[in-house]
Amino acid sequence: MVDSVPATIALMRRLRVATGAFIGIIVLLVGSSLANAQAKGPPQKELPPDVPDAIQAPASEEVVLFAHATGSQIYTCQSAADSKFSWTLKAPEAELHDRNDKVIGQHSAGPSWKLKDGSEVTGKAAAHVDALDSGSIPWLLVMVVNHTGSGLLASVTTIQRVHTHGGQPPAEGCDAAHRDAETKSSYTADYYFYAPAK
Repeated sequence: MVDSVPATIALMRRLRVATGAFIGIIVLLVGSSLANAQAKGPPQKELPPDVPDAIQAPASEEVVLFAHATGSQIYTCQSAADSKFSWTLKAPEAELHDRNDKVIGQHSAGPSWKLKDGSEVTGKAAAHVDALDSGSIPWLLVMVVNHTGSGLLASVTTIQRVHTHGGQPPAEGCDAAHRDAETKSSYTADYYFYAPAK
């Protein structure tokens, strides 16, 4: 009888350790399942960027798409009414990337933004503010004036161009001898696309 007491205690200890290990495994499995469920859950909503009041999107709208553009601003050498020559913006030419750097569309003349899902918008600049450095093109608020297709851009009404880097025309090289010459300035920018909040 006396000999069985230590054996019983040892057995109880082993059971306790086994039970603890079992509970630990269950906790790990449940935690892993929750993490997977969260990863597969609805995507996080894109927050609007911090911008000056002049280019704020309407309060009734929310961001439905973010795209990072890499490409060029194309300029041509033109004469103005005062006969002075200057570089004039012809069109942007850029690829649009998502947060994972996957190409999702193109930005081109219009200005227009076209996604691989077939949706496309053209817009008209409504306001601008200077970029944070003088060598970069301004930040813009663009109002959409035309829609094509039924993809992600179908309901977009407003676009912001922010966080620009580069894209300004050359400081020289445009004169009578170079009339209609063309040049490209590399740039990057972030575009936020807004639609009426649901």
